[in-house]
Amino acid sequence: MTTTQQKLDDRYGRRSPARTRWTLGIVGAIAAVVVVLFAWMTVAAAMDDVSADATGFHIVDQHSATISFQITAPPGRTVACALEAQDVEHGVVGWKIVEFAASEQHARAFEETIPTVAEATTGLVNSCWVT
Repeated sequence: MTTTQQKLDDRYGRRSPARTRWTLGIVGAIAAVVVVLFAWMTVAAAMDDVSADATGFHIVDQHSATISFQITAPPGRTVACALEAQDVEHGVVGWKIVEFAASEQHARAFEETIPTVAEATTGLVNSCWVT
């Protein structure tokens, strides 16, 4: 390479092909590691995913409500759920956290009674999680 060509390459930031390949290899390796980590985090989060559906509720009296619901959880894991009862204005009048022992069943149905401070008009499952 001539000195004029070298001066032009230095001036305009051109690199030799070997350096460019090396840089692309490093960038490619970093990108591959990021993709693998993202995939693992997605799979790990899905393994502990719990879903819950309220199937019904019954207002027992002014100070309690019963909620029927089912959960779908990973087999062999203990699950906890936050249940709530609401009044006409959707204010929370009762709240209860219940924990369910590990089971080999994937889907299970439950019925729980929640004590309330006022008359409830509905009951629902706020959320569930693996403990």
